[in-house]
Amino acid sequence: MHISVRPASLEDLPRLTALYPLAEEEQTARKPVWALTDGLDRPLRDALSSAISDPESWFLVGEIDGVVVGFIWATVESMLDRAAGRQIGTIRLIYTEPDARGVGVGHHMLEAVLRPMRELGIGDFDARVGPGQRLTKNFFEGHEFAARSIVMHHSDTGNAGDD
Repeated sequence: MHISVRPASLEDLPRLTALYPLAEEEQTARKPVWALTDGLDRPLRDALSSAISDPESWFLVGEIDGVVVGFIWATVESMLDRAAGRQIGTIRLIYTEPDARGVGVGHHMLEAVLRPMRELGIGDFDARVGPGQRLTKNFFEGHEFAARSIVMHHSDTGNAGDD
């Protein structure tokens, strides 16, 4: 088994448009509002194309034996003015197919996306993890991430699971 990570290309769109709904389904199982606030907008193909083509973000795919089994998307944001120009790298999305988990694909994708940010002098990183995503939380904690913020949400729209 050979694990590799590379920048996503527009040629990956068919595979990514198949994988992304699986990631969204996992995220929205406990918090349906995730798809409305943290996920990719519609049309999905356009949102993925924009993320892949954005020169100020990294959208990588993880492969096993040349087959795309996961993806990671990271962006960079400026901190507050008092941070004297520091920036923070944010792991916006990470997903690996369930059958490909536990073999290192996520680890390789995370390392591959952190490397270029570190080369730019970025030393602070956030990763978005939804409530109930214990395995994802454990994954990031295993890479020395720790919770620094919890976003609380309430909805008056009556959608079960949103509050």
